[in-house]
Amino acid sequence: MMKPTLVLVAHGTRNPRGVEMIAALADEVSTQIGTTRVAFVDVLGPSPAEVLRDTAESAVVVPAFLASGYHVHTDVPREIADSAHTSVAVTRALGPDLVLAEVMLARLRDAGWQAGDCIVLAAAGSSDARALEEHRRAAAMLADVARVPVRIGYVATSTPTVSDAVSTLREAGHPRVFVASYLLARGLFHTRLADAGADGVGEPLGVHAAIVDLVVARYREGVRSLAESSGAATEELSPARRR
Repeated sequence: MMKPTLVLVAHGTRNPRGVEMIAALADEVSTQIGTTRVAFVDVLGPSPAEVLRDTAESAVVVPAFLASGYHVHTDVPREIADSAHTSVAVTRALGPDLVLAEVMLARLRDAGWQAGDCIVLAAAGSSDARALEEHRRAAAMLADVARVPVRIGYVATSTPTVSDAVSTLREAGHPRVFVASYLLARGLFHTRLADAGADGVGEPLGVHAAIVDLVVARYREGVRSLAESSGAATEELSPARRR
């Protein structure tokens, strides 16, 4: 039986750095698990449906999103249905996850953050309440590993803005405030963080070894799900079951 193909699904963007980051992440993951393909929802192609139609073997779809909003709950299932592929497992999105909190803290330390400094988690923003709740969970995870309270600020769509969150902490008397970039890659959103008035800004999550391992872990969850589904189907069709 052929090993399932990993389909890493990301948000389509006109930001070349974002596309390059997803491609680099897929390349790193492929060294551990084999065939890894990239698909995009919105703006760019190939779409997940196109990739799945071109995949003969079973597939594990891993949504490369930091929160499960519209793209994860609506776009990805629709694309899989449109593909008519009969053996696909979809995993959880990448975030929120403790691994991401630990990578954010490492990026903050590289930017000069020290124990006790205040943190604003900078997320892209969403109109989906489920995604906003997951941003709150991500902030709570970062607060746990950094051992300081973490406020959320949004680059677009939602409020408060990152600048407002930084200003609120300044007004409360906190002398040092750092911004944790809850973004996968450099681009316009990350560039805006430099104007938020913080003492430092962490780099985006990027192609960190821990994130490569996280994608691999999600893939293996999907492989187990496929195996369980196959076993259940076999049991249902066994002679004992048909009597």
